[in-house]
Amino acid sequence: LERRNMSSQQKERVALIGSGNWGSAIAKLIGENVSHHKATFEEEIKMWVYEEQVEGKNLSEIINTTHCNIKYLPKVQLPQNIKAVTDVKEAAKDATLLLFVVPHQFLQKICRDVKPVIAQNARAISLIKGIEEENGRPLLLSSIIEKELGIDTSVLMGANIANDIAEGHFAEATIGYTRESSARVFQYLLNNSHFRVSTIEDVPGVELCGALKNIVGLAAGFVDGLDLPGNSKAAIVRLGLLEIIKFCKHFFPGVQDATFLESCGIADLMVTSLEGRNRKCAAAFVKTGKSFSELEGELLSGQKLQGTLTADTVYRIIHHSTLHSQFPYFVTIYNIIHKKEAVSSLLHKLSTVSQVESAWQPNSRY
Repeated sequence: LERRNMSSQQKERVALIGSGNWGSAIAKLIGENVSHHKATFEEEIKMWVYEEQVEGKNLSEIINTTHCNIKYLPKVQLPQNIKAVTDVKEAAKDATLLLFVVPHQFLQKICRDVKPVIAQNARAISLIKGIEEENGRPLLLSSIIEKELGIDTSVLMGANIANDIAEGHFAEATIGYTRESSARVFQYLLNNSHFRVSTIEDVPGVELCGALKNIVGLAAGFVDGLDLPGNSKAAIVRLGLLEIIKFCKHFFPGVQDATFLESCGIADLMVTSLEGRNRKCAAAFVKTGKSFSELEGELLSGQKLQGTLTADTVYRIIHHSTLHSQFPYFVTIYNIIHKKEAVSSLLHKLSTVSQVESAWQPNSRY
């Protein structure tokens, strides 16, 4: 089947693919925003919900009757123009703007399901923080969407704790784009007085920052679990940023330096290291001795932790190219998770890295 041919004069039809914690927070944001821009956007937004039972009722029915996702974003009211649907094709039918906020392991199948029904002039944006590996290299999730659907795909990343965004606290985010016109329409959809959205022409940089910061969030949690002071945590976060930059530029040389100063870069790294779920679970990992899978069930309502998934993927990429010595930070995090390496080894290994880094300074011509 061919995609539906939509007239350029028609309003933009928005489809939200995903309804977890972050997806529901975004639903509140864009549901309110489109109500203020009725000349540009159709007011109803269909949100795809993976159906499950909550307190003996279908989650989709709960959302549509109470306007609250009581499992993933309790106590927050969603706008009445958000309609929960359990058929992803129904959610995406004739959509011109698709926002993907789903676990990345389901992304390819979802794209194949919705491809026949989206509008011919559709554009997409990924809000998914993660990466895949293909032939020993990073595979951007945005590139999966772009390849499967054959449409321009941007990314949105930033220092965003879902509950804070849903409650209207001020925050920023960054759109990485290839086509500026796509970035502008998504910026118009997402930006408001308490959610400031900037744009930069750098899809790989923005997307990798959003994924790799979760590994640093684990490291920050390990430091908190050891009850170390703030200066130790600051050092761990800074060294993590250096390795993020090195990884990005190794595999995507065109990544811009300015990207790391955007919300998707240093700001996201800061909030992840202070408040994020990866930090929280990593601290509990140290203090309780429980596995990450146990902690996901206890602390995240069974949702998967992106930091451990990303650490696994990044390690496979590093191992494939025998780059272990180039990325000691990421390798050590992986070993702590999977090889029972002592958490304290992270500080020992990185103190050596820091000494080597300092040793470079006298050779500078400045």
